[in-house]
Amino acid sequence: MDKKIYFLIFIALFSVGIYLFGFMGEFSNYALKNRSLQIASIVIVGICIAVSSIVFQTISNNKILTPSIIGLDSLYMLLQSCLVFILGSTNLIVYKENINFLLSLFCMVIFSLLLYKLLFKNERNIYLIMLLGIIFGTFFSTLGTFFEVLIDPDEFMIIQGRMFASFDNIAIDVLFLASIITLISMVFVVKYLKFLDPLVLGKDLSINLGINYHKIIKHLMIIVAILTSISTALVGPITFLGLLICNITYELFKTSKHKFLLLACSLIAIIFLIIGVFFVSRVFEYNTTISVIINFLGGIYFLYLVFKGSKL
Repeated sequence: MDKKIYFLIFIALFSVGIYLFGFMGEFSNYALKNRSLQIASIVIVGICIAVSSIVFQTISNNKILTPSIIGLDSLYMLLQSCLVFILGSTNLIVYKENINFLLSLFCMVIFSLLLYKLLFKNERNIYLIMLLGIIFGTFFSTLGTFFEVLIDPDEFMIIQGRMFASFDNIAIDVLFLASIITLISMVFVVKYLKFLDPLVLGKDLSINLGINYHKIIKHLMIIVAILTSISTALVGPITFLGLLICNITYELFKTSKHKFLLLACSLIAIIFLIIGVFFVSRVFEYNTTISVIINFLGGIYFLYLVFKGSKL
């Protein structure tokens, strides 16, 4: 177990080193500064997606579901469409990245809190949250498409640029805000780490072990919403990354100890994102985006998991 963790740490550090200092070209100082910001954003996004996906799959007891099912990705795109449609592309809220980031994060977290408060009020089943998440996600996506049709074609380019995840040109102040919120969220994850291992056993056995199931689930779901909102608001939606890295982690680490799973999944996410950014910049020469690559691989892997499960 420890050897695999150390190997992943080595691969992650090696990937970071190669991406930072390889293929520098003539403008080495500019390239190093830009790549350093990209690496920092990759680390934050990788940790947020990995931790939120592992925790979400643990409490839902399903290895195919990811936090994107609760509709936060669609809400993010609806918010961007509404801002451009109502305020215009020249408004401070639209083009100022730190304000846009905080507003997007605030709206997504508030939506999650309202959804959870409504459903956990009478201690309802967690699958009802997922069902409503799918409904809200479809509604937000349809409403966002409606606003996109009405928007001026020139202003639509701004929304189109935010439809796909990108680690380019991330502002330092936005990165600083995201890192602070992520660090605070990780403190709470560590606090609830001792409850994650028993939750794998299911609701009934967890309650029999003395866990305040509904209270713990509610707090964990709020943390998942915050982490998912951070990654989405920072770089945009990457739908299938959580599914991909979580199931690779489960294949490599045959354990239910979350202290290993969370660390390993975060490292795998960072490695995947660095490789994806490298392919976008060097192989495809920015003719595609990292979300297209990740979603293509994740979609294929999702079909593999579905067909694999149907044969069991």
